[in-house]
Amino acid sequence: MSKKDLIDAVAKDAELTKDKATEVVDAVIAHIRAAMKGGSEVRIPDFGTFKVADRKAREGRNPATGETINIPASRVPKFTPAKGLKDALN
Repeated sequence: MSKKDLIDAVAKDAELTKDKATEVVDAVIAHIRAAMKGGSEVRIPDFGTFKVADRKAREGRNPATGETINIPASRVPKFTPAKGLKDALN
């Protein structure tokens, strides 16, 4: 499902125009992004939890040359599905 498909589904289910549904979907994504950028978790019951994990700096290898390279520390997004979502899929 693409973002456009999601907008179409929200517009249909909530009886909104596509413009309003686009605003809603964009607002939800923006709030999730802002919360994660601030280091907060976003918990959606029966769906899952979006959170940020910190990766330490480490050494890696360039597979083409075998040269050792330094990989800097970074923050990465993580998603943990809720039990309700897992049950719905099985």
